[in-house]
Amino acid sequence: MQTPPFVSHCLELFAPLGSVRARRMFGGHGIYLDGLFIALIAADRLYLKSDPTRRAAFERAGCEPFAYSRRDAGAVTLGYWSAPDEALDSPRAMEPWARLALASALRAQADAGAPRAAKAEAAAPKKSASKRSSARRARA
Repeated sequence: MQTPPFVSHCLELFAPLGSVRARRMFGGHGIYLDGLFIALIAADRLYLKSDPTRRAAFERAGCEPFAYSRRDAGAVTLGYWSAPDEALDSPRAMEPWARLALASALRAQADAGAPRAAKAEAAAPKKSASKRSSARRARA
């Protein structure tokens, strides 16, 4: 299947920042930069990943959040914001916005890993102080 022109254009915008690829999903495309999901394309519109610390930048630029409707839940808004129109002009214009999206993706990845690490640490058997002392004496 041939890549739609707008998707190809978006890939070119992100290319200077690393390894970029698109994957079809839910009638649109997901954009991955160095393996991290940083953007989505829906109805020929690019939405960049954001988090609460970066949301204000998108709001100041007049961007709009990605939202869709669900019969059982009504409007659902995700943490993705439309790219500013001028950012679509060139890779240089896209770079600061792509870096915001990448930082948001990295933070989400770190946040997702933190609960797993804490859970693994909690599940690991712990030696009591007396067992550690006995083990040290045995090695000595």
